[in-house]
Order: sequence, then structure tokens, then C-alpha cells
Amino acid sequence: MGDPQVGNSAADREAAEWHVRLGERPVSAATLEQFRLWRREAGNAEAYAKVEALWRSAGSLAGDRDIQAATRAALRSSRPRPRRAWVRRALPAVALTVPAVVAALALALWLPSRNTYATEVGGQRLVRLDDGSRIQLDTDTRVKVRFGEAERRILLERGQALFMVARDASRPFRVAAGDVEITALGTVFDVRRETAGVRVTLVEGAVAVVEDAPMEPRRWRLTPGQQVRTSLTGSTPVDVDAKAATSWSTGRLVFQSTPLAEAVAEVNRYLPEKIILAAPAAENVPVNGVFAAGDRDAFVSAASDLFGLSARPQADGGVRLAPSPGG
Repeated sequence: MGDPQVGNSAADREAAEWHVRLGERPVSAATLEQFRLWRREAGNAEAYAKVEALWRSAGSLAGDRDIQAATRAALRSSRPRPRRAWVRRALPAVALTVPAVVAALALALWLPSRNTYATEVGGQRLVRLDDGSRIQLDTDTRVKVRFGEAERRILLERGQALFMVARDASRPFRVAAGDVEITALGTVFDVRRETAGVRVTLVEGAVAVVEDAPMEPRRWRLTPGQQVRTSLTGSTPVDVDAKAATSWSTGRLVFQSTPLAEAVAEVNRYLPEKIILAAPAAENVPVNGVFAAGDRDAFVSAASDLFGLSARPQADGGVRLAPSPGG
């Protein structure tokens, strides 16, 4: 039997993209259902089987010394290319023999680092994508970018990001965050992963939000100025000040009647050395003001003056806010 080959049909291209997409973790039930529906269409199951056969064949040959040498040489001589170019050229665009797939596999393992972007605690970063879209990464954030022929897909692994999407009607722009998927076309929206779920805020345009809930998917369609927080108990979109909700993208934190405990938690996201609030009676007092992200001293000073708290340095570099003696 000859080497398995992948051609240049739409089914072949989509099969290659599905193989990459299903290789990412986690894969939601909604994504699996989309794959099942795609696979039922004529020719798609066969195309996907060919891609899987190529991957299996490549794995069985990975230990061949000649192939290993060729792979190392290819990696040394290769220049970084956009992920979309790899999907289009390396897998489906031409008929590939097994040795070529091994080289493509090695290149695939190398390229994701070019398409993974992250920030440390306190850092921010603006990423410009090949399609003209931009992603503003907030503190301690990590995203993976996967562009294909049929869609533009972003995986928000942690943190928060503001997405400014370039229009491309032929390739929807999708962001996956846990069990939530947001689909947009030419819009600006903010996504944040939280302990209890995912928060989505729409600034411009329109987005469709789908949560892969245990019983059945929950769906929302947001209009500008709306925000939805997903959770196990469900959620309803609410009107918010979108400019304030995304003020972090300009390096500012805007608090509007925000409970002190919540404000402290928000400030702490930008600090390697945290603020400890040890004042239960003050946890729900409202905070109003604008602070520079990462400016711990300014926030601690304001909280101390306004709410009768004292600030005490801690051995680990943090600061403890507690009621002032006699306060």
C-alpha cells in the first residue's frame, strides 16, 4: 500500500484544521458536536481518516535516523511562518508523503511557540495578528492563536484579553475560554477567565456567547455595553460601563462603587506582592476612584485614609490592611 496522501479539496483543508483543533485541550462538548456534524457531510469522514493515517504513519517513522536528521536540518533552515501558512501548505495544499509529514510534524511542534502569547503578573502586551486583528493581553494572561482556512480561533488559557477583530466574513473569529465560546465578526470585546466562570464584555459590534453547560448549552447575544458572567447557576446579560470595564487596557483601574474586597482583589492581579485585607467590617464599603494598574502604594494610601485602616508591611513583601488601633 502506498503512503497516505492529503489533497487540496475543501474537505481536506477542513480535516487538517479539525485535527489541529481537536488536539488542543480542553475540547468542549459543543466543539465535539460541531465536529460530529461536520464529519457527517459527504467526503469529510474520509478526509479526516486520511489526516489521521498521516499522523499515525509519521509517528511510526519518527525513530528513523535518516528522517530525524532531515527533520533537524529542516528546523535549522526554516524561518518562522504564520500558522495559517503551515496549515495551508504543509498539510492540505499539496499531496504529502509520510517523510514530508514527519517534517511537518516537527515544524508543527516548533511553530506553536510562535503563536502562543503570554504576560507575567503586572505585565501587559499588544499582539498584532496576521489578519489585522489585535489582542491586548492583561496581567498574567496566556493565549494561543490558531488561524485556519475556515476560522480564526483563539484559546484563552488564563487571564483577560481585549479583542479588536478585523472583519473577514469567510473566517469567523472565535475565542474559547474553558467551556465558553465567543463568536464575533468585526467587533471589540473583552474576555476574562474567573474562578467561577467567564466574563464577556462587548464594546462594539455583536458577539454570540455559548456556554457548554451540563444539561444543555446556554446562549447569549450581546449588544454594545452589555456584559455576561457565566457560571453553574446561569447568568443574564447586564448593562455596564464598557469603557470602565476595559480601562485596564489603558493601564488604569476604574472603580465605581466597587466593594473594597473586590477592589483589593483587582489591584492584586497586577502585584507580585499582594495586599491582604484583614478588616471584615470594611470589605463591602464602596470604592470610587481611578488608579494606575500596579500602583500598590497609591491604592493602599487611599484605602488607609478613607476607611480608617493601617498598612503594615509583611515579611513576604506584601502589605496588610487592618483597622487602625482605636479606629
